[in-house]
Amino acid sequence: MTERKPAGKSWESWREELIRLAHEEGAFDNLPGAGKPLADLGDTYDPDWWVKKLVQREKVSMLPPALEVLRKVEAEVERIWTLSREDEVRERIRALNVEIARANARAAEGPPTRVAPLDADTIVAEWRAASKPSSPPR
Repeated sequence: MTERKPAGKSWESWREELIRLAHEEGAFDNLPGAGKPLADLGDTYDPDWWVKKLVQREKVSMLPPALEVLRKVEAEVERIWTLSREDEVRERIRALNVEIARANARAAEGPPTRVAPLDADTIVAEWRAASKPSSPPR
């Protein structure tokens, strides 16, 4: 809305005119969620609803860095078992070790980090054993 309110026109009539013009130009056509019920309409009122939506939308972590890196390591190790190539496994472990070193080097609030760098050879050996196809039954 770059246009200024004309002199002598009430705010209400000016807003209504702008809405009417936008409607005629199709500004309200094909909006997401058109014809669907409003989300969370039946929920009880939560005064912190906007903060929770922001955290969810922006994927903001509220954890201290030590716990955040622990959560990330656990999730990445689970993903490693699904990989099909050893070089991908080693690259993921290398990236995780960089994150762990960064978290351990920072002086941070909250609990101290308890995550040590991962041993790539040990994890690759476990990955190989887990990814070998089982021998066919005799």
